[in-house]
Amino acid sequence: MSITTKAAVAVPGQDGYKIREIVVDGPQAGEVLVRMVASGLCHTDASVKEFWGAAPGARPIVLGHEGAGVVERVGSAVTRVKPGDRVLLTFNSCGACVNCLAGHPAYCHRFGELNMSPAGAVRADGTSGLATTEGEPLAGAFFGQSSLGGYALAQERNVVVVEVDSDDELAALAPLGCGIQTGAGAVLNELRPGPGSTVAVFGSGAVGLAALMAAVLTPAARVVAIDIVPSRLELARELGATHTIDSAGTDVVAALRAISPGGVQVAVETTGVPAVQARAVEALAPRGTLGLIGARIGADFTAPVQTLLEGRRVHGIVEGDSDITGFIPALVAYVRAGRMPLEKLVKEYRLEDIDQAAADSRDGSTVKPVLRF
Repeated sequence: MSITTKAAVAVPGQDGYKIREIVVDGPQAGEVLVRMVASGLCHTDASVKEFWGAAPGARPIVLGHEGAGVVERVGSAVTRVKPGDRVLLTFNSCGACVNCLAGHPAYCHRFGELNMSPAGAVRADGTSGLATTEGEPLAGAFFGQSSLGGYALAQERNVVVVEVDSDDELAALAPLGCGIQTGAGAVLNELRPGPGSTVAVFGSGAVGLAALMAAVLTPAARVVAIDIVPSRLELARELGATHTIDSAGTDVVAALRAISPGGVQVAVETTGVPAVQARAVEALAPRGTLGLIGARIGADFTAPVQTLLEGRRVHGIVEGDSDITGFIPALVAYVRAGRMPLEKLVKEYRLEDIDQAAADSRDGSTVKPVLRF
């Protein structure tokens, strides 16, 4: 049985989002119907909205990939979640490829197809499960959820049950589904700074600050935040940064080497700006590692070969290499214990105010917008 609900729809060729009534199908065998409590708004939503609208023949799409809600119904083949469970929604994966089977679903061989299908539909019957009230199909299944609406269809594999006391607490955790797990996972799962090391985080948006909070939990001796927005650097200090660098008009590499002679052991690049990526490589100590998280569509990455021959490594990281069923609950525990003060990043908006939320995220006045339903 289908449900009619409000959703933010991105229409190709039109600015902003349109709040419209849509129809959401009941769940198929492996699907979970979730009543949404909240959804984070991420730069990935904005990026996809831009290039989606430029694609010939693209149909309107419901975006959103940091959903938090309560399970309403489950398909006949679902065994891991049940109605009434409070859940976070995250990226989708196939569960069958060599990387999924090895516990690395973020590197699923079908990641692109299952999370950003050009057709906006990944069901076996070619549908997305979303339509207008007039019956026109909408593109959906974005990151296996399309969570910018009152109800979302997810796959059992990208639904994580979490133990929280209220919908308000659940809403504050919505960003764990993508941005926060991306930054924190890069540090905790992949880069793993050792005792006495220096971690430099390039960019102090939600992903960068998540990486910074994670670095504070490690044995690293110095955690350096780098940005051009003074308020972001002030927030970074509140979150535990031992040093900050305002990169506007500053030689960042020289400043980092003053803090950590010989270079930094770990760098995290979140901006996706090629010039910043180049500085991050230059700042590494021999055998240091750069975690490359930020990406801009069509941008190239280059690094001097001699630099890499000195043992420096550049490591691309997707979704923090999160094995979601274990890592997301671990992040929830950090937040609930006050060790990752996520509330310092989050500002809530009504769904109807999504355009304002997007603008505030774009100009940096809000670190992490979360839409409430």
